[in-house]
Amino acid sequence: MPEDFQFGVTQSFPCNYLPEEQERLLVAVDERLHNTEKYSWLMANGFRRSSDQIYRPHCLECNACKSLRVLTTMFAPSKSQKRLLNKNKQYIIKISTVSKDSYYPLYENYINTVHIDGSMFPATLAQYESFTKSSVSEQIFVETWDGETLISVAVTDVLTDALSAVYTFYHPDYRNKGLGVFSILNQINFAVGFGKRYLYLGYQIDECQKMNYKNKYFPYQELINNHWVTTNK
Repeated sequence: MPEDFQFGVTQSFPCNYLPEEQERLLVAVDERLHNTEKYSWLMANGFRRSSDQIYRPHCLECNACKSLRVLTTMFAPSKSQKRLLNKNKQYIIKISTVSKDSYYPLYENYINTVHIDGSMFPATLAQYESFTKSSVSEQIFVETWDGETLISVAVTDVLTDALSAVYTFYHPDYRNKGLGVFSILNQINFAVGFGKRYLYLGYQIDECQKMNYKNKYFPYQELINNHWVTTNK
């Protein structure tokens, strides 16, 4: 891979996940990196996208954020995950390659009900489109249906050797159905079907409770000191 790509470093700002820390990002500003092949390479080196911005943590005094990916072909669901799959077996799973008009009302209801105390409240169309529209890679949308009712959508990037879970939103009336976990399990299944070795789940932050849900899918790998380290069950 050529070494003349351009990157930028942001100024430090208060961390969204660890309030006592200062956050700083390394940003892939070079447009030549904004395609599926290069983005796949960047993901393997700890980057992730927000809308069309590709970044990785580049903090001065903290290394709590660790990129995490599930080894899809080796994955074996836990007992609780098997119970959840059985509990939700009546739901229909579909894939769309385009974002549908029906998604935004579901997203808006989700943010304005489940995350009313979060930084994303209130929901806006521009905010929603930052998840669902990107020129960096192709997206698929993993839909969960209860009969004729759309109850969940998982926005997923398609990379050369992996899928990347971007964001999942669901109907608040189904919040006790474990749809976040259910969506990850379905994304792992689709990754295997598509011949993808990994499912990227974003950054694992052990010290942040709301971000400490991703290390439940074994085996997985974390990027530690620029080396992928495997954790088995």
